[in-house]
Amino acid sequence: MPLPFIYETFVNGIPEWVPGWARDPWTLFQVVAVLGSLYLIKMYSSGRTNPAEKNMHGRVVMITGGTSGIGAATTRELASRGAQIVLLTRLPPSNPFLADYIGELRESTKNEMIYAEQVDLTSTHSIRQFATKWIDNSPPRRLDMIILCAATLIPPGKARTQTDEGIEEMWMVNYLANFHLLSILSPALRAQPFDRDVRVIIPTCSSYIASPPLTDALAKKQWSPKKAYARSKLALMVFGQALQKQLDVYKRPDGLPMNTRVFFVDPGLARTPGMRRWLTRGSILGLSVYLVSYFLPWLLLKSPEMGAQSILYAAMEASLVRGPGGKLIKECMEVDYARMEIKNEEVAKQLWEASEKLIEKTEKEQAALRALEKKAREENEKQKKEMEKKEEIEALAAAIKKGKKEAEKKPSRKQRKQANNS
Repeated sequence: MPLPFIYETFVNGIPEWVPGWARDPWTLFQVVAVLGSLYLIKMYSSGRTNPAEKNMHGRVVMITGGTSGIGAATTRELASRGAQIVLLTRLPPSNPFLADYIGELRESTKNEMIYAEQVDLTSTHSIRQFATKWIDNSPPRRLDMIILCAATLIPPGKARTQTDEGIEEMWMVNYLANFHLLSILSPALRAQPFDRDVRVIIPTCSSYIASPPLTDALAKKQWSPKKAYARSKLALMVFGQALQKQLDVYKRPDGLPMNTRVFFVDPGLARTPGMRRWLTRGSILGLSVYLVSYFLPWLLLKSPEMGAQSILYAAMEASLVRGPGGKLIKECMEVDYARMEIKNEEVAKQLWEASEKLIEKTEKEQAALRALEKKAREENEKQKKEMEKKEEIEALAAAIKKGKKEAEKKPSRKQRKQANNS
């Protein structure tokens, strides 16, 4: 069909049914130029596709934030390659939404080895409960990969929020929860056999470049969503580098080199729920503007699937295990860090010590609160049992009293005999 049309146009000229603007070469050139420019912008903003491929069958991958956005796209791709997925979610596995999500994921990827474990990243107690349960196993459970995709983002202009334990929310979810989780799971990482390719993948964001120095405390008066988010990402990268150094100096019982590597990944700007919340400022009006002008986010931002490409590259690229860990991956290639303090050992030491103190203080406070709550529950249960016992005694006394009254009203044997004789 196209060839005859081109031939007829070449021989007889443009057909009469073609609109006038399409007959003008200059107008046609402008249309083609605009469409071509939009196509090139879209291709550039979408980023590179992961060139690496790897058989993931039998590999155990633990992932946070695996139910939405880039984390969900990463989970789906790894599951489709046969990996055993352990989703760390705030919802319990019995939750209908989560059960449906896992069921659909198993069916679409043809992989039944997808599970969920309840872990609340806003609670140090919940993290410790899960992590200690994971490592309290002999022999050590297999763990090939940890991917930390979970993050939270407060829209601009919104007030500072805290977790139930009193920690600033973005600092807790984006940094401290990951610090706590990896600190407890590090023995499980060190215990993996030497011939196993073990990776810890930490997605980050280019916002870390604008973060205030970690050595300066972020006071409440100076707090802003942008500063707090950037600071949490910078802290996570500093901790990741320190974790890699600790793993490198660890001496395995078999005397072989350490086989766990930490990689940082900048997935770029994508149309995730967090990004949508940031662009809309968390308001209905902002969401309306976002929907009306959706072409711009579609054009300039990656899809979650394209945002996951660099994470998949860090998870599957074979050449990454030939060198040291601590690399930063962006657009499926290694890039340099924009902040020197990421590799500063003194900054890392101060951050590590401060984080441990905060977790220790928080856990002690929460343990005391749980003890008080337990004592209050026991007291309530004791009072409830005493009330139930009292009610039973009163009911028994009332029954005896009622029985006596009925016995008094009932005629005696002598009275019944006299009544019969008369």
